[in-house]
Amino acid sequence: MRFEKRSGILLGTINQNKRVYSMFLIDLVFTAPNDVVDKYVAAHRQYLSSHYDQGLFLLGGRKVPRTGGVILSRHNTLAEVEQIFNSDPLVLASAASYTVMEFELAMLSPELKALSFIQ
Repeated sequence: MRFEKRSGILLGTINQNKRVYSMFLIDLVFTAPNDVVDKYVAAHRQYLSSHYDQGLFLLGGRKVPRTGGVILSRHNTLAEVEQIFNSDPLVLASAASYTVMEFELAMLSPELKALSFIQ
């Protein structure tokens, strides 16, 4: 898979075999007080950054109020997503838990249609 940046947006080009990904919404919930969570946030972000660099995590952020976070990803299987989050520093420290919802992409805004991973 090849990526290029245009106007600050990372665009992916699907390779010749037209690899198909499933879409997943990951809901991370803090299970410990924020002072405990804060001890692991830097390691959590560093751990997740490699998955963003690979283009598998598409976007994410902190919930408001600060009770956890949400990530939108694309992977081949639910097992891949679970393996990633079972190794997350926040989860390993029992400071967070997660749920994963798989979905089929059905509708898209015109602004996102240029992102070829969605085709």
